[in-house]
Amino acid sequence: MSSSPKFPTLSWISEPKLAKKPYSQDKALDDLDGIAYALHLFLASHMIECEEFCHKNDPQKERLYFASGYGLIQCVKGLMSFEDEDLLAAIGHVKKGNAVAAAHRKRAASLPTRLAGLLVGSLNTTGVGWISSMTPIERHAELVYAETLYERAIVGIAYSGDWLAFIKEALNMRTAFNIYRQLGRYIEQADAEAAARGKGPEDRTIDPHFRTGVYLGVGSSNLMLSMMPSRLLSLIELFGYKGDRHVGLNLLYKAGGWSQSSSEPSISFAQEGVRRTICDMTLLIFHLILSSFTYEGVDIKMAEKILDYNLKRYPNGVFFLFGQGRLNLCRSQPAAAIECYKKAMDAQKQYRNLHHISFWEMSIAYMALWDVESSLENWRHLEAEATWSKATYTYGMAVCLYQLGNEKQKEEAAKLMSQVASRRQRIAGKSIPLEKFVARKARKFEDQGNRLALPVLEFGYYFQCIGRAPRSVVSNKMLPLVEETLAKVNACDSDPSKYENGRGHLEDMCLALFLQGVCLRYIAYPEPDAVVDPEETFPVTKEDAAKRAVESFESVFKHGTKIELDHFLVYFAHFELGRLLACMGDKDKARFHLDLVASGKPLEVSGAARKGKYSMENALHVRTNAALDALNSGGRL
Repeated sequence: MSSSPKFPTLSWISEPKLAKKPYSQDKALDDLDGIAYALHLFLASHMIECEEFCHKNDPQKERLYFASGYGLIQCVKGLMSFEDEDLLAAIGHVKKGNAVAAAHRKRAASLPTRLAGLLVGSLNTTGVGWISSMTPIERHAELVYAETLYERAIVGIAYSGDWLAFIKEALNMRTAFNIYRQLGRYIEQADAEAAARGKGPEDRTIDPHFRTGVYLGVGSSNLMLSMMPSRLLSLIELFGYKGDRHVGLNLLYKAGGWSQSSSEPSISFAQEGVRRTICDMTLLIFHLILSSFTYEGVDIKMAEKILDYNLKRYPNGVFFLFGQGRLNLCRSQPAAAIECYKKAMDAQKQYRNLHHISFWEMSIAYMALWDVESSLENWRHLEAEATWSKATYTYGMAVCLYQLGNEKQKEEAAKLMSQVASRRQRIAGKSIPLEKFVARKARKFEDQGNRLALPVLEFGYYFQCIGRAPRSVVSNKMLPLVEETLAKVNACDSDPSKYENGRGHLEDMCLALFLQGVCLRYIAYPEPDAVVDPEETFPVTKEDAAKRAVESFESVFKHGTKIELDHFLVYFAHFELGRLLACMGDKDKARFHLDLVASGKPLEVSGAARKGKYSMENALHVRTNAALDALNSGGRL
């Protein structure tokens, strides 16, 4: 292919000619090369040039693929900034794309024909027969219609301020899922018929652009449904929806020709569909980001293969640099992750909001290195610029300042803590769980006379900073800090009124015991994908670390009935003990503790005394159910 002098990172693809004008619906698929080029520009971090290319080819946004492609770009921008103005603009562009797709769809049959279709299969206006009767352009329009509904639902849910709007967007998502299922069945039947005729495993008359779009829709919807909490999933299944994680993953792998046995995909650039790279990105999101909440199907080695391939194509592609950073975090290499995030910021200056992702990831990675000062710097950037969660950024700044500890920093921390509650947001009329947690901790800080125990380490735990920290950092920096706090608490056991003006003795003890257990657990059993030095030595043996961790968690249970505020510690202790016991090979006891958390029963007090939900309950239930599934299937934990 000829090179493109404008964009050296895209030397392997040439810029197509401008779209022919005036636009004719029967030539809609002629735009596929153009929108593929626009996508390559976007993925290579030439975002503004991508937008300009779309404008130049379709100023009125009347073309099927340019209207929908431009809407997708605006969705990304809106979700990055979380500003009402950007979200509303994204919704407007996606609605436009949806309307254009609707105009290209096969017209619905008359009412008598639809009624007759209930009795005569050949007249059926839904299902595989209906899809088969469409022209290729109508099938693409059906696919784009589902995609734009899906995008509209996601952005609409992010923007919606009440349950009515939320339900409306959920119904749009349901419609999109229905269309995807029909398109998926159409491809399955077409491929089966091709195989029966001896013409190969796939129907070659179905173009790769359409095929990858269906794989993306069916695959991602299966993944999404498979991630639902069991209680919600049982309700969804009543309406005929069920997510099969392995079906979803296999379809997404199939779009790029990925397999466990090969380091390179079997589908080349010349053969791929326009949505192939988005399928790859969906896989990376699952393996590297959603793996924080689930275990089944997670494959870090496969993620590495997908990343390596795409970074060869897009060496300055900001999204793949984010992925590389996440890969390093999953391997407990936060210092390497930070370098990737810095490179991602250098790769593009056009979308400043993309830098906020780097700031967020680096703030967490620096916590994992126990570089609190650098973490503070990144929380400051977020608080000044980003709008996703001002309450969380403010709390992150406050706890880092408090941890650093001179008088001026503690005064600033107290001022910030007083602002946390007022900076909370609501989505679909509901509070964000993490923001509820930081607001409660900020209130506790003020109630205790501007004091919290181990606030940075506790905050970092919820972002898995301890599990993603190098074991040397856990052993030499985090654990000594916890043990110092425990020693201070234990010194007042005989007279708790002497501890910090009589406030927080028991709860600080439980928090320190819990964090001690977590630190010791990761010294004994690092995460499965962590890169460890086999020659590295620690003051405590693996066996002793595991034994002490078990004792720490059991001590939390012992004192948990007396906890007044931080009830979540008991539930998280059961979860962590369950995972630790699974690593130690005691699956029966592991299942016992995980089942306790999943049961929803009160564990910290009697049922009559329980006042309500505990902090981060939904997130813990998601992780607990995922751990139980992995335990029952013999998978990784």
